[in-house]
Amino acid sequence: MAASKYSIRIEQGATFSLPITWKAGEPAVPVDLTGRTARMDIRAKLTDTVVLLSLTTENGRITLGTTDGVITLHLTAIETAALTWAAGVYDLEIVSSPDDVTRLLKGTITVSPEVTRG
Repeated sequence: MAASKYSIRIEQGATFSLPITWKAGEPAVPVDLTGRTARMDIRAKLTDTVVLLSLTTENGRITLGTTDGVITLHLTAIETAALTWAAGVYDLEIVSSPDDVTRLLKGTITVSPEVTRG
């Protein structure tokens, strides 16, 4: 399965929450995420070694449903207000075991700058 392309936009200073439902098969049904983890790194460019932001199930920035196939990315308003970069690239991986990783999404991510700062 090739990773799907998806562009993400984060509003700086606002709570960010993006639910994604992973479906597979014919007909498409939600994938059971029980026992899996997820990880997503954002870098300025694909070849950069510096990670601008990391979202994982371990750091609480990604939550996984169970049999509903829902993967939710989230950042608090405080976390988005602290973002100092404008754009980058990312991919989202679902880990079933060290030998079984699915690269689900990839694409660009942009931060829309905040004007009102409290």
